[in-house]
Amino acid sequence: MHVFPTFAVGGAQVRFAAIANHFGSAFRHIVLSLDGNMACRERLDPGLDAVFPAIKVAKNAMLANAWSFRRLLRDWRPDVLVTCNWGAIEFALANILPVTRHIHVVDGFGPEERDTQISRRIWMRRIVLGRTPVVLPSRNLVRIATDIWRLPPGMIRYIPNGIDLARFATDGSQRGTAGPVIGTVAALRAEKNIARLLRAFAMLPAGQLVIVGDGPERPALQALATALGIGDRVRFAGHHRDTAAFYAQFDIFALSSDTEQMPLSVIEAMASGLPIVSTDVGDVRHMVAEPNRTLIAGLDDTAFAAALTALATSGDTRQAIGRANLAKAHRDFGQDSMFAAYEALWLGTSASP
Repeated sequence: MHVFPTFAVGGAQVRFAAIANHFGSAFRHIVLSLDGNMACRERLDPGLDAVFPAIKVAKNAMLANAWSFRRLLRDWRPDVLVTCNWGAIEFALANILPVTRHIHVVDGFGPEERDTQISRRIWMRRIVLGRTPVVLPSRNLVRIATDIWRLPPGMIRYIPNGIDLARFATDGSQRGTAGPVIGTVAALRAEKNIARLLRAFAMLPAGQLVIVGDGPERPALQALATALGIGDRVRFAGHHRDTAAFYAQFDIFALSSDTEQMPLSVIEAMASGLPIVSTDVGDVRHMVAEPNRTLIAGLDDTAFAAALTALATSGDTRQAIGRANLAKAHRDFGQDSMFAAYEALWLGTSASP
């Protein structure tokens, strides 16, 4: 039983879909989306044994929700409960006196915890998650869970994200045919701060920017592009299930988020042989190859624009860094080890780190 705050298309949801599809009929799934959004269901193979019940969730009623969710757990009796992020913590609380085996997965935080952890959430995590395996895809999250939440080290499972590297392989023939194409793949939400990317791109005298993804920020971002005078150089491509063809056309990949941990989009860009310009968030600096690390910028627009400019003006540099990133992706971010680790967790055979 997998509980997501939302089953919209995002890193945690896409990773779950890849794992569930890989194991096929070996597991049966109950998938709950607490906000009712089931957009990522499109990523699941139709033949999976999976159900998607709708449940009622009251706002600002943690204890009442937890009691209601405990009744569901007793009725449904899943072999394992998998909760995802803070938004599913009420289901974790419902199982504090165990009804079933529990795993909690943390992929990151919303904007409200970008700069500092909220004290009441720290205490809740410490109380609720102290006796359950907690899966973390980034070293930064391991540090937070250990030093700030003070979870027992024996409960922490570090499992880096992995992807189907072959899916993003490209011969590079669609790159460098005109001015540099800068691309990003992201949900258009506030914490992704695509506005930063637009403002930085406006400082470049040439090139194109392609934004793949959709979300509530899109109208404001389109208006900002027009106001900055770059509307004719920016393409809002919308949501696409398969993004590999876009990466094959990019010359530079940009990540402008205020908060990330181990973004799948960075791994996908590396697997496509791209150099990365990113804000210095989560594990990104350590994910990219060493020659790329000077292009991991701060959170201000000028630094971000300077990193973009350094790549936009040198095709040789782009190619050299792209090759280094491709090699590191194949060394570190294949999906076989991720599949094996999650299989052991779901089956209950995972050992302490």
